[in-house]
Amino acid sequence: MKITVLALSFFALFTSASAQQAKNPIIFADVPDMSMIRVGDTYYMSSTTMHMNPGLPIMKSKDLVNWTLVNYAYNILADTDELNLSQHKNAYGHGSWASSLRFNDGKYYVSTFSANTGKTHIYTTRDIENGPWEAKEFTPMLHDHSLFFENGKTYILWGGGRLHMAELAPDFSGIKPGTERILIKDASSPSLPKDGKMGLPAEGSQLFKINGMYYLFNISWPQGGMRTVIVHRAARLEGPYEGKVVLQDQGVAQGGLIDMPNGTWYAYLFQDHGAVGRIPFLVPVSWEDGWPILGVQGKVPVGLSLPANKALLPGIVNSDDFNRKKGQPALPLVWQWNHNPDPDLWSVTERKGFLRLKTGKLTDDFLQAKNTLTQRTIGPTCSGSIAIDVSEMKDGDFAGLSLLQKNYGLLGVRMEGNNKSLVMVNATTGIPEEVAKISLKEQRIFLKASCDFTNRRDITEFFYSIDGRHWTAIGTPLKMSYTIPHFMGYRFGLFNYASKAAGGYVDIDYFHIATN
Repeated sequence: MKITVLALSFFALFTSASAQQAKNPIIFADVPDMSMIRVGDTYYMSSTTMHMNPGLPIMKSKDLVNWTLVNYAYNILADTDELNLSQHKNAYGHGSWASSLRFNDGKYYVSTFSANTGKTHIYTTRDIENGPWEAKEFTPMLHDHSLFFENGKTYILWGGGRLHMAELAPDFSGIKPGTERILIKDASSPSLPKDGKMGLPAEGSQLFKINGMYYLFNISWPQGGMRTVIVHRAARLEGPYEGKVVLQDQGVAQGGLIDMPNGTWYAYLFQDHGAVGRIPFLVPVSWEDGWPILGVQGKVPVGLSLPANKALLPGIVNSDDFNRKKGQPALPLVWQWNHNPDPDLWSVTERKGFLRLKTGKLTDDFLQAKNTLTQRTIGPTCSGSIAIDVSEMKDGDFAGLSLLQKNYGLLGVRMEGNNKSLVMVNATTGIPEEVAKISLKEQRIFLKASCDFTNRRDITEFFYSIDGRHWTAIGTPLKMSYTIPHFMGYRFGLFNYASKAAGGYVDIDYFHIATN
């Protein structure tokens, strides 16, 4: 790869955004912990979706700006109580974390790690868009690791503050004995504040070799400061490494480097952006004395000299009328289940043109309900709406439309005896509260949730309709908040669970998502 030195004056062009150029954020949706590669003129990116399944999403782009989901590395990570929402256990905030995506010798590799399994997981394929994937796993789990290939060997780097490196066995069965070493004793030191206190030590390692030099990207979070990008470089893989802070602006951090065929370089990073989640940014990179220089005079620009952003529909999120033609998958890639699904409790074929959600295990806790089907919310504003047939619900069932996070919001139909009610539940405070209840006679009802993430307002309002055209507000606004226990941006969710007896079901005619 050839490094192109670009003057900062050239990058001044990036600061004046126009309708013909891309704007940050590149994706106004929860796509954190990105790892990115370029193969020819095509870019691929992996990300984190933790307790959602299928998991470890793969996205594709031709211009670094507009991305489409093309695959997942696994259908389920493992069969455990936590991942199955069984025995009152869950995997919220866990599942699989930051991945490493690499291409080497005709094969694609994507790896991750999980506190639920205690393992490091590596998936391999020759066809990243279609699979199949070969799965390998080993203990221990290696935190925020990065895969690196050189001279026929595979290395892995990991850690927090103190960074480690080891060679992997050729069959990816684990670390090759005797190869583990400390690569950097304290990777956080370049960003240590004057008082010496570090809130989050250096982690999120991603390693690159460019023009014979090794560049190691990490994030840190100095106490009282913001998320910060640190880069260490060395002439040899084993070091010694020297480090420096390369970006500290708007909390945009954690990621790595990507080059374009024309020699232009970018850093792909993300920003914590309130309830919508952690959203991707691209930052222009120039080179000076062998160091990557990020941003425009140290700042993250709004405008980028790249093709304009298109809508996130249908590549990242999309409406679904649940009409399936022969040969089509049961669910498009935009959908993910909350935890491992039970395949016996849902169908898109039992009633043509509808998603059927059946009740199974009993619970009175929405967060423990099986088979909640989800999509990302998107900013700055969006709405999700459904039409639902509730004629086959049983006593104790509750079904409808949700905004999923720890402090969730629900609008749905509850069956009590032979009576149905439209109920709104607001868990803004972390404790679910029934704030509205209306008697319902109809067997078909329309539900909608409208989200506003503008300037981190983070408010959702719920509505219902009898005819699908005229909407009435119900309940109280949900003040959304990004919580660490769930560690994920809010998601639209379609749910149905039973508190008294299994066997009821609802049929959802459609889910429509729109930018308001």
